[in-house]
Amino acid sequence: MSPSEQWVAFSTIVRKEIRRFTRIWVQTLLPPAITMALYFVIFGKLIGSRIGEMGGFDYIQFVVPGLIMMAIITNSYSNVVSSFFSAKFQRSIEELLVSPTPGYVILLGYCIGSMCRGLLVGIVVTCLALAFTDFPMHSWTITVAIVFLTSMLFTLAGFINAVFANTFDDISIVPTFVLTPLTYLGGVFYSIELLSDFWQGVSLFNPVLYMVNTFRYGMLGVSDVNIVGALVGLVVCVIALFAVALHLLNSGKRLRS
Repeated sequence: MSPSEQWVAFSTIVRKEIRRFTRIWVQTLLPPAITMALYFVIFGKLIGSRIGEMGGFDYIQFVVPGLIMMAIITNSYSNVVSSFFSAKFQRSIEELLVSPTPGYVILLGYCIGSMCRGLLVGIVVTCLALAFTDFPMHSWTITVAIVFLTSMLFTLAGFINAVFANTFDDISIVPTFVLTPLTYLGGVFYSIELLSDFWQGVSLFNPVLYMVNTFRYGMLGVSDVNIVGALVGLVVCVIALFAVALHLLNSGKRLRS
């Protein structure tokens, strides 16, 4: 395929993915907005007023970056895993696989389309957060970089989950038993400095901790982890998952009947 034809294929997949979640915005965009608003009210205003400061900021300011990141992670992951598995289940993905469209174009199309949902939800949640508190922006560069890298990482993870899933129940196993615990234990609601030395060491094995803290550093300038190390590690993970996802797509295993 020529570059112009690849662009047409890529943009078509992206537009299809965007239309897919915007058409049912009541199910895809509204629920996370309502959920995060409840978090802001309960943890930010009601409980936060009793906790006081954390990391030198009001508690609601401290938890806002984590809640935004949690919304981005969840929606980036869930969009691609449901979309690609549906295409696999309906066998429409086979039409793409037998076409001359390169595998990386298909993969990037699904990933960018799903990232759009994650980033759009992140913007909505950020606007809601501004209704409850204001927060300084310490570094736009780090903030934007960590948002895009995290969204891409979990989009790729969702894509791989969709490839290996055999039923619709399989696509909910990872979010329920892996993603949710890692997110809630990833420093969204607390600083790991509050934990004992043992549990601080355990927390350092949680990858979500590095994403949440790097994002918090970009917004507030405070972090429990090394920012450069977190960014480098995230880039390496994105490259590794992209290679795995592309290999699975090109091989056609578990995709062709």
